[in-house]
Amino acid sequence: MRIRILGNLVILASTVALSYGMQVSKPHYADLTAPIPVDGAMRDTVRARSFDVRLDKVVFARALKTNQFGQERSLTTSGLWAVVSTNLTATAASTTVAEGTWQGPTGLRYHQTERLGYRQDMPPHGVDPGLEKRGLFVFEIPPDQIRGASLLIAARQFAPLDAQARISLDGVPTSADGQPADVLPEFDLDAPQAQTLQGKS
Repeated sequence: MRIRILGNLVILASTVALSYGMQVSKPHYADLTAPIPVDGAMRDTVRARSFDVRLDKVVFARALKTNQFGQERSLTTSGLWAVVSTNLTATAASTTVAEGTWQGPTGLRYHQTERLGYRQDMPPHGVDPGLEKRGLFVFEIPPDQIRGASLLIAARQFAPLDAQARISLDGVPTSADGQPADVLPEFDLDAPQAQTLQGKS
């Protein structure tokens, strides 16, 4: 009798352990339907399913100067502003590129800022085949989330099984402590493009 009870307990424990193992090891639905990354590097053209993107430059600043509703404003942040300049084009048909995410080296994700309101050079970017369009993606990030980071760009925020450009930011110059080598005190979003890309240190 005692042997039978012990046997039943062993079977029960094995069943519980097996069930738990299957539960924690099986892929989550979000993982099964996650966007499919297409990897690339800065200044390379990365081809997603519906659009091409080339990341040209990343500018870091402690404040952003912008014109909102006819008034000039200076926006500060507790971290750093990262202004990412890209060139976008549609692959086959006109489309929209609406989602940009900064993924830090530890996997933390920072979505594009909503503090700037509507701007023509900010998402959503409407793009057409054969016509390059300059598009900005702007983020507020901690300084320690720069070295080893990636930029994720997708047609929309929720895009199950769609292609997502994943661009390595290893080309961003950083100092020994991982902080960006060049940080502007203020960056003018409304300056002419040449001045915007060059900036002042």
